[in-house]
Amino acid sequence: MKASAKLMALLMALAMVFSLAACTNSAGKESGSAESPSADSSSTPGETYLVGIVQHAPHDALDAATRGFKDALTEELGSAVSFKEGNASNESSNNSIIVGGFLSEGVDLILANATDSLTAAASATSEIPILGTSITNYGVALNLGTTEDKVLGGNISGTSDLAPLDQQAAMIQELFPDAKNIGLLYCSAEANSIFQVEAVKGYLTDMGYTCAQYAFTDVNDLPSVTQTAADNSDVIYIPTDNTAANNTEAIANVVLPAKVPVVAGEAGIVKGCGVATLSISYYELGQITGRMAAQILTGQAKVSDLAIAYDTTLDKLYNAANCEALGIAVPEGYQPIEEVQ
Repeated sequence: MKASAKLMALLMALAMVFSLAACTNSAGKESGSAESPSADSSSTPGETYLVGIVQHAPHDALDAATRGFKDALTEELGSAVSFKEGNASNESSNNSIIVGGFLSEGVDLILANATDSLTAAASATSEIPILGTSITNYGVALNLGTTEDKVLGGNISGTSDLAPLDQQAAMIQELFPDAKNIGLLYCSAEANSIFQVEAVKGYLTDMGYTCAQYAFTDVNDLPSVTQTAADNSDVIYIPTDNTAANNTEAIANVVLPAKVPVVAGEAGIVKGCGVATLSISYYELGQITGRMAAQILTGQAKVSDLAIAYDTTLDKLYNAANCEALGIAVPEGYQPIEEVQ
């Protein structure tokens, strides 16, 4: 009887030891495990996310969009989100290589910054959510047979950097009412540049300007095509063109000595070689995209449910140094680009 009592006491003691150990392990997991939410994370407890960012080229506008995206998504999800980044250095084939790496890494979402990056991501996966940014028109970019931005019904949505082209044309008229010939300078390899040029040409023609298109194929013929445009134009218009944005110095070396002003579709080009723009904020565009990504990752929305979004805040900006060099008097309502970059 005494032996039985001792055995029972021993078993009860062992049970208490195991119970205590289990409690200790559980507490340790809650305080230090990767499965628990961090103090600065608003994501679902236990969830972590890997986001791949593929950017077509390094220049001010695209850099700002990527920065805004990361800042907004980190603000939403804290340390629960991490990023895998790749820059294609303006080489289209590099986008596919970068996206292929993302698929191997098992990313939860892809940010495709610029048209070439978007088409590479769209070709690589129909399952992983893709958000585009710095895309002028998704129908044109993805060869959908339409120029209307729309929810694509699959795994793609995002933000558009299209500023109102009619208002950009009106800016040319406001600044250069006596001009007659407008040169439209763009890269023929960029579908969204072609779309913008054809649209703005219609507006300018209706205003009474004579327009001529000057298309370069890549950086190699950019200087010679720019020279031809400068020789035959009173004003040159450049859309949101990635190749032009990456080579503003080459353009400036032609247009400034020729005393031909450039009005452009975005601030980065104007900062490098232009005089004025009606531009969105690419940083804000990235922020909008980042907030969309947070909704997708946390399950608040499906990518196919999110409409293409826009930054509706537009600023009239001018390059003070270039305007002074060309003797251009800027009317009221324009901000020096140097103060907002």
